[in-house]
Amino acid sequence: MVSLHPRMRSLIASLAGLGMAAGLAGCATSPVPSLDVAADETLAGTDLARLVAPAAALRHPVLKPVALDPASPLSSDAVAVLAVLANPDLKAARARAKIADAQLLSAGLLPDPTVGASTDLRLSGPDPGNGWAAQIGYELTAIRDRDLAVKGARATQRQVRLDLAWQEWAVAEQARLLAGRVQATEGLAVLTERTRRETAGALAHAVQAAARGDLKADDVTARRLAALDAADRATQAARDRDQARSDLNALLGLRPDTVLHLAPAAHQMKALDATALFAAARTQRLDLRALRAGYDSQNVAVRKAVRDAFPSLAFSLNQATDTANNKTLGPGLSLTLPLWNRNRGPIAEARATRDALRADYAARLFQTRSDISALVEALARTEAQRALTLRQVTPLLESSGAADAAADRGDLSLTAAEAVRQSVRDKLAALITLDQALVELTVGLELATGAPLASTPPVATP
Repeated sequence: MVSLHPRMRSLIASLAGLGMAAGLAGCATSPVPSLDVAADETLAGTDLARLVAPAAALRHPVLKPVALDPASPLSSDAVAVLAVLANPDLKAARARAKIADAQLLSAGLLPDPTVGASTDLRLSGPDPGNGWAAQIGYELTAIRDRDLAVKGARATQRQVRLDLAWQEWAVAEQARLLAGRVQATEGLAVLTERTRRETAGALAHAVQAAARGDLKADDVTARRLAALDAADRATQAARDRDQARSDLNALLGLRPDTVLHLAPAAHQMKALDATALFAAARTQRLDLRALRAGYDSQNVAVRKAVRDAFPSLAFSLNQATDTANNKTLGPGLSLTLPLWNRNRGPIAEARATRDALRADYAARLFQTRSDISALVEALARTEAQRALTLRQVTPLLESSGAADAAADRGDLSLTAAEAVRQSVRDKLAALITLDQALVELTVGLELATGAPLASTPPVATP
C-alpha cells in the first residue's frame, strides 16, 4: 500500500471538499415555474379592467396611450393598444426579447481565470517526496475583444427591440383591420337578415294567395327560390360575423365567447402624397430601423473576424515541486500563429452576411415605395367609389320611404315596394363593403409607412 505524503493528503482532501461543494451548489437550483400555471393564466382570457392603467401608461415608438373604459364602446385606437398589451404571441415575443438583454450583459463580462493542480505520486526511487504542480491562467484575448463584443451585443439588442416594436405595431394594425371587419360583417348580417325576414314573409303571403287561387304556381316558386337564396346569404353573413369576432377575440387574448362593443369612427380622409409618405417611411418604419441596427451589428462582426486573424494570447503562472523537493516558479505565454488559416473563412462569411443585409435593406426600401404608391392610388379610387355610392344611397332611401307609403295606400304593389327596399339594402351592402375595403387599405398604408395616418375610415352602419 502506497503511503501518501501529508501535503498530498491535504491537497486531495481540499480538492475533494471543493468538488463536493461544487456538486452541492449545482444541486441548489431555483424553483422551476409551472407550465400549467402560465397556460391557465392565458386561457382565462384578458380582463379589460386590469388593462386600464397599462393602456394609459403605454410607451411605444408609434402607438400612443389611450384612456380605456371597458364599459364604453372601444375605439380602433383602444383595440390596437389592447392587442399590444394582451396578445399572447406578443407576450411570448417580449419574453424572448429579454435574451438580447442577457446577451449584452454576458458580452460585458470578462472571463474568469482558470486554475489547475496536479500531483505525481512517488512509487519508487531515491527521491524522498511526491511532486505537485499548480497553475493559474487568463485569456488575454477576451480583454482585447471586449469593446467589440459589447458594441455588437448592444446593436443586436437594439435590433431585437425594434423588431419587437415592429411586431407590436403589426399586431395593433391587424387588430384595427379585424375590428373593421367585425363591424362590416355585423352590418352585412343585419341587412341579410332583413332580406331573409322580408322574403320569408313574402313567401308566406304568396302561398296563401296561391291557395286562394289568386297567384300562379310559378310565382310561388320564384318567391320560394328568393327566400331560400336570402336564407343562405343570411346564414353565410352570420357565419362571417362570428368568424370575425372569433379572430378579433383571439388576437386580443379574449375568451372565444366575448362580444366586444366597438365604436364607429368618423369618416375623414384627405389627399395623400406617396412621395412624402415614402420619405417618412424611410426614417420611421421600425423594421427598417431594425435592419439598420442589424447592419451595425454585422459590421462589428466583420471587425471581430478581422481581429481574430491576429494572434490570440493567453498568460499563465506555474508553480511546481518535483519528487526531489525542487521548487520552480515560472510564467507561461501561449499564442496562435496566423500562418495558414488566418481566419479567412469567418472573415469571408461575415462580409458575405453584411452584403446580404445591405441587399435586403435595399429590396425592402424598393418594395416599400411600390406598396405606398399602389395603396395611395387604391385608396383614392375606393374613396371616389364610396362617395359615388353614398350619393346614390341618399335618394334611394327617400324613394324607399315613398314606396312604402304608396304601398300602404294601395297605390303601389307590394312587389314593387319590396324591390325598392332591396335596392336600398344592396347599396348599403356595397357601401359597407367599400368601407371595409377602405379600412384594409388604410391599415396596409399605415403598415407601409410605419405610422398612423391622420384618420382611419369607419364602417358604414345600416
